[in-house]
Parts: sequence; structure tokens; C-alpha cells
Amino acid sequence: MFGTPLTPRTERERKRVVLNHLLLHNRPVRLPERTIAFRHTFGLGGMSATLVGLLILTGVLLMFVYEPSPDRAYGSIEALRRNVRFGGLVRNVHYWSANLLVFIMFLHLLRTFFTGAFHGTRQFNWVIGVLLLLVVLAANFTGYLLPWDQLSFWAITIVTGMLGYVPWIGDGLIRLARGGAEIGSATLINFYTFHTTVIPVTIVGLMAFHFWRVRKAGGVVIPYSPDEDPAEKPETVLFVPSLLVREFVTGLVLVAIVMVLAVTFDAGLDAAANPGMSPNPAKAPWYFLGLQELLLHFHPTWAVVILPGLALLGLIAIPYLRYDEPMEGAWFVSETGRSLATAGALAAVALTPVWVLVDEYVADWSGWLPGLPPGLSEGLVPAVVAAGITWAVIRLAGRQYGGNRQETLQAAFAFLATALVILTAVGVWFRGEGMALGWPWTP
Repeated sequence: MFGTPLTPRTERERKRVVLNHLLLHNRPVRLPERTIAFRHTFGLGGMSATLVGLLILTGVLLMFVYEPSPDRAYGSIEALRRNVRFGGLVRNVHYWSANLLVFIMFLHLLRTFFTGAFHGTRQFNWVIGVLLLLVVLAANFTGYLLPWDQLSFWAITIVTGMLGYVPWIGDGLIRLARGGAEIGSATLINFYTFHTTVIPVTIVGLMAFHFWRVRKAGGVVIPYSPDEDPAEKPETVLFVPSLLVREFVTGLVLVAIVMVLAVTFDAGLDAAANPGMSPNPAKAPWYFLGLQELLLHFHPTWAVVILPGLALLGLIAIPYLRYDEPMEGAWFVSETGRSLATAGALAAVALTPVWVLVDEYVADWSGWLPGLPPGLSEGLVPAVVAAGITWAVIRLAGRQYGGNRQETLQAAFAFLATALVILTAVGVWFRGEGMALGWPWTP
């Protein structure tokens, strides 16, 4: 009845399990023993796939109750929490899986970058990974509106309003995103449709393509120490059971963590959406708060279009830059690279809060440069100053530690990634009424 034994015991039977099983066919029969070490990849790719599975499962269950109408959406969520057995738990699992997916995919991107897993045949797979992260952000964004409460309504109002800062086509983009001039029934239907059909299919398709590209590249990068010869042929082990068991256990632990979070911390539901009463402060979803924080320090066109656009182009270009000696598998390339990346991250920890404070209480770019248009005085000039500070930090670190192009790029990447994390933290915890700076414990 079965093509392969349910419990394979011999090496041949274990190979046949991988070759004949649809879900395992994107895994190699044998793989280098070093690549299965948890500390090499931390299982972040498998964790992301597990969370996508949880999201699809809980999302389908939520669709049986949710009604995508401004008149009934909020009530259907309340009914789900109060009247449906385990309804609140299912929603909480969906909520925490979605938030953890953004966080874990960001860590996966960092792991891939700092182990150099983007050279050679892996170049385009890096681009696919970046696209996956963007689509996951779109999934979270479209799902954020669906409860139709005050928090979600005004968060989506803010984020879609940012599109208005795109030159020439901003108003058209707002109408396209909202399905009209204001957020209403058309917006909810559009977001619900994309959230439940187009985006999940895109995620699954890109994820399958991503895993297939990993398989075609020979699996994940083989970890090497900086002083080791990568040409040496590594020892290999069978996928079943060496890696399969580890992935299964990692998935179980992750599901357990999600369940603990879902039982302990409720997803919450604010008051029903009221278009005539904006909360104070009105904030974007947490994963866009770094972008909203930029709006407080740069001209809107620079904060919403130019700086994020340059960052995205830079991310996509990383695999295609010219490197002195492309090195993959070794964390940070070398001890020099580790020192440079650490210096970049620590510099961002020190300088980003200083920039926020100075810009909040001291800087007056338009007042200092009254003859320039706002796009230059509040956009180009502070952007050049920020870029100059970044360049100076990397230059000083390079003089202190040396380093080749890849190691220097790691320092810049660490600086910018850490700065983004800090800006997000400022937006989450240190912005109060009127988006003024304040302590989290201050009312």
C-alpha cells in the first residue's frame, strides 16, 4: 500500500523517503554534516515556513466567522472572542504567528547576510528572500485593518496617507490603496481579498521557489572558520533522520512558544472604528514605525520614497556588488569582519538616539537654510549629514581594524540595520501624545 516503509531503517529506505515524498522532495538526500548544526542557521528558514503554515491554518478558520463589512467586521471579531469556542485562541495564534514571522524573517535576512550566503548561485535567491519579506509585510499590513477597530483604522489611515508624499502620483496611489478617497467599505473588501487570496498564494509560491533554489545551490552554505580551507570536502549525512528530526523538534518548540504567547497575551481589540475621532497618538503598525519615525526627521518625500527606495535597491544589489574575495559560510567573514560589524552596530546604538534628540530639540533645518525649498533643507541636507556620519563611522572603523570590501559592507549594514531597530523602538515606546518624545512610563 505504501511506496516506502513508514519507519525507514536502512540507508536505502531513508533515501527513498526523500525521493518519493512530495513535502520532502525539496530536501537533498544527503547533506554536509556541518550544515545541520543549529547554531549555524538557528533554523530560521524552517521557523518561517512553520509560521506560514500556522497562519494559513488559523486564517482559514477565521474566515468561517469574519464578515468583511464595516458594519459587521468589528462585531464578528467580538463574537469570535466571546461566543466561539477557542475562537479567541485561534485569533491569538494568528496574531502572534504574523508578528513573529516578521521578526524571524528579519533575523533570517541578517543570518544570510552575515554568513555570506548570497554569492555565486545564491545571488538571485537573496532577491527572492527580500521579495518574500516585502510580501510578508504586505500580508501583515492588509490583515491589520480587518478588525475594524480604532487602532487598526487609524494605523492604516496613516500608512496609506504616506503614499500621498510620492511625487506626481501620490493622490492616485492613495485612492488605489483605499479604493476611494477615504477608508471605507471598498478599502476593507480590497484588503480582505488581497489578504486571503493574492498574498497567501504569492507567499507560498515564492517560498517554494526559494526552497527549491536553496536545494539547487546544494543546500545552505557550509560553515567554515576563517582560517580553514573551504576546498576540503565535508562529511555528509542522510537527511532522514539527521536533519528531519531537528527540523521537526524546532517546529514543535516554535509552535509551543506561539501557544504560550497566545494563551498569555491577548491580541486585544480596541473600540470600534470611528472615522471622526483620531486617537492620540495615532501610530502605524510597529513594523512601519521606523518609517513613521523617519517622517519626523526628514522631508516626507525623502522619508517615504527616497530613503526607503535607496535602502531597497541597496538590499537587492548586495549579491551583485564586486567583492575582493567572496567568502561564504564563515560568520562575519573573519575576526576583522566581526570587529567591524560590532563597531558599526555599537556606533548606531550611540549615534541614533543622539540624532533623534538633536533633531527633536535643536535642529531647525528650514530655519538655518531659509533660502532653500523644503525638499532640500529638510530632506537632502539632513540626508547628506546622516550619510556623512555613517561614512565617517565606517571609515574610522576601517582604519582601526582594516578589512576588505565585504567586511566593510558588513559594518555599514550593521550600522543601518541597528539604526532601523532603534528608530522602531523609539516609535513604539518613546513617542506619546502628539508624537512627542517621552518616557514609556510617563502618562
